[in-house]
Amino acid sequence: MTSAELILGIVTLQRVAELVISNDNTRKLMARGAIEVAARHYPLIVAVHAAWLIALWAFGHGRPVNVVAFLFYLVLQGFRFWVMRTLGPRWTTRIIVLPEQALVSAGPYRFLSHPNYAVVSFEIAVLPLALGLPLLAAIFSILNAAVLAIRIRAEDRALAASGQAARGVQ
Repeated sequence: MTSAELILGIVTLQRVAELVISNDNTRKLMARGAIEVAARHYPLIVAVHAAWLIALWAFGHGRPVNVVAFLFYLVLQGFRFWVMRTLGPRWTTRIIVLPEQALVSAGPYRFLSHPNYAVVSFEIAVLPLALGLPLLAAIFSILNAAVLAIRIRAEDRALAASGQAARGVQ
């Protein structure tokens, strides 16, 4: 097993675990009266992220690891966990609005409206760079930016419609 394969294996397991957490949180939020908004674009987000991982496995599994870029990726994981911890049971990969709940304004939400999306944007660029794949970094950064443009507009509209500001459940 190469170091790149080890890294990709851990990232893949992390993403699967996050989907399990997200689905569990979504189910619990819906049981509390939350609603999902703008679900039509969600398969597109899943497709971009799945294609990113598949492309990394296909082209990066035997590549040498750029240690500096990988260390930056690890720092991003700290920010990812900060976002998830701050949102707690409200963290999900879908746009879920819980009426009558105050928006989260602690942690990274004090500084950014959408810190999770910032982290993901960097991750999508940095991990391919850590594996010496700048073309993949560029392609998937563009694709991610396109789906995030759709998602952020939808999320901001949903939060505004529910009387909440731009900082919300992500």
